[in-house]
Amino acid sequence: MTEATFAGRVSRWYEQHARDLPWRRPEVSPWAILVSEVMLQQTPVARVVPAWLAWLERWPTPAALAGASPAEAIRMWGRLGYPRRAVRLHDCATAIVERHGGAVPDRLEQLLALPGVGTYTARAVAAFAYGQRHPVVDTNVRRVVCRAVAGEPDAGPTTRPADLVATEELLPAEPAAAALASAAIMELGAVVCTARSPRCDACPVESTCAWRASGQPAPAGPTRRPQRYAGTDRQVRGLLLGVLREATGPVPYQRLDQVWADEVQRARALAGLVTDGLVEPVGDTSFRLIGDGPPAPVAG
Repeated sequence: MTEATFAGRVSRWYEQHARDLPWRRPEVSPWAILVSEVMLQQTPVARVVPAWLAWLERWPTPAALAGASPAEAIRMWGRLGYPRRAVRLHDCATAIVERHGGAVPDRLEQLLALPGVGTYTARAVAAFAYGQRHPVVDTNVRRVVCRAVAGEPDAGPTTRPADLVATEELLPAEPAAAALASAAIMELGAVVCTARSPRCDACPVESTCAWRASGQPAPAGPTRRPQRYAGTDRQVRGLLLGVLREATGPVPYQRLDQVWADEVQRARALAGLVTDGLVEPVGDTSFRLIGDGPPAPVAG
């Protein structure tokens, strides 16, 4: 790889300007990298860092987490958001212990077979933990590749097979260099080639960027707005989960009634928590975090 290539220029920039994030340090384990990738999904880095440090201090290995209950994982997750990720991590840790002797596997197909590990996370772990050559494609990477190569302002809402192909074509052949380039392209999209206010003057590939050369056209479709939170089922779920997370035993339904005035919305949110495997009923009148105590009695 030379500095004249796209990957070379971005990698050189990354080596000089990358943020000092704890999961990027050379001594970090594959398990710690897997935890970081799950936590970083739809969550800002600033919120993830303290949560990641606390999580790894308590559960430094998959076996440590597998020995805890799902309820403990949900409590430790706190207010990081999207708490189903805590249960997925617990399921993933259990599978790693049962299938791989407690070691995070290094083969892509084995990573993809783990509970809750999808296309992005599996490739991220293979690249960043094991130095393998895989296209690691998230929203930031898709935006960089779409702009720099295709000259388009926006890559769309979801990752397509074509995005994986386009990204892989930019990677060096040597695995370690490819893994570095994957991290570099992602960082470039996170801090320079941002969606709303790109800092093109700080970009290492500005001179060859197809989007820049075409005059930086705006997206043709409507701009995606941030999702509203206040008053949504998601807010009600968070309030209910907060009460259950702080409780030391089953919580009577009457206590949960106080969380939200709208009975229909409250019941819908609680049912969603049960369906998602975060909460379970205890008898006919109480609820608790999943696995928080002996098996719940079967209704009926």
